[in-house]
Amino acid sequence: MIRKIIISMSLLAAIQTAYASEDEIEAGKILYRTYCTQCHGIEGDGYGINVADMEVLPRDHTDRKEMMTRTDKDLFKAIKHGGKSVDKSVLMPNWDGNLSDDQISALVQYLRSLCCTQKQK
Repeated sequence: MIRKIIISMSLLAAIQTAYASEDEIEAGKILYRTYCTQCHGIEGDGYGINVADMEVLPRDHTDRKEMMTRTDKDLFKAIKHGGKSVDKSVLMPNWDGNLSDDQISALVQYLRSLCCTQKQK
């Protein structure tokens, strides 16, 4: 049953990414490089320059299996309100003071394209 749910979530994420515009994904990529790479790394693998000073490793956004367990709503909430809002690391800051909802949505679409175009880990 759990396997079916994960497969269904994977298909849903792939469909959502397919409907995202390339402009939205590109906007998300620019935002990701501006706000997220310091912790999550240029490749999104969780190894940014801040990792040496962190007790908890940032999420690997290229880990398809892990990312497929997260809904777009959860990703949006984590970006907007910080990691604590989704029971994740308090080191993940809230970006609602810096990013609009449209920008956060673009980031979510970029995350989906990032994890869905990488080899499964």
